[in-house]
Amino acid sequence: MANITASDVNKLRQITGAGMMDCKKALVEADGDFDLAIENLRKKGQKVAANRSDRESTEGAVIAVVNADKTAGVVISLNCETDFVGKNEGFVKLATDLANQAINFATKEEFLASDFNGITVADKLIEQTGVIGEKIEIGSFERLEGAFVGSYIHAGNKIATLVALSANVDGAEEASRNVAMQAAAMAPIALNEEGVDAAIIEKEIEIAKDLLRQEGKPEAMLDNIAKGKLARFFKDNTLVNQDYIKEPKMSVTEYVKSVDGSLIVTGFKRAALA
Repeated sequence: MANITASDVNKLRQITGAGMMDCKKALVEADGDFDLAIENLRKKGQKVAANRSDRESTEGAVIAVVNADKTAGVVISLNCETDFVGKNEGFVKLATDLANQAINFATKEEFLASDFNGITVADKLIEQTGVIGEKIEIGSFERLEGAFVGSYIHAGNKIATLVALSANVDGAEEASRNVAMQAAAMAPIALNEEGVDAAIIEKEIEIAKDLLRQEGKPEAMLDNIAKGKLARFFKDNTLVNQDYIKEPKMSVTEYVKSVDGSLIVTGFKRAALA
């Protein structure tokens, strides 16, 4: 039996928004497994996000940068241990300098091995760990390419996003930033239906059926009703199908097409601190 602490309960509450007692009970039933506890809460009808936080980071700064011709971007998180360090001007500058270097590399490994003012990025992180007195490391490293790539960094450097559009048209700069803001605010789990992992779809159908059984729906009706709930899940959780936050009467796809009739969103990347 796992030892469930008040800190564990509070963490689950922050992730899910569920009540303290519900969180404690879910963690006890799941023997301390957070993912299973979240699933159990959802099966009991709790309105809980489908996915956990983007990455298990603690504190730090998340930075997105785009190259000069707007065809590639990178988002990285420079992680530390305390919010005090993460907000420090020098720390944010270091994160920005590292992001500007990261744009030149395809993988996190290549980036860490690259030269940064005479030493490797990896050694620079070790050096800064000694200087600052906290563990400093690169958490997220996400790269995106496209015909036009835009970025957005949320105030406080806790969330950053990249969005790729299908063409560099008039209005692409503003459109990409607006959609990147959407991705930051609404935390989609995929670009569209095709991008959702099959295991997630299977779990959503299972949860929907469990809830329908609790409502007393006949077994023969479950598949069709569950498909409807799955469609709603896609609308809420895939970027191009979400309601556009600045004009909820249209979807993100419809918003982009209002800029140019042939324009589509081809990809996005999002990183956030826990």
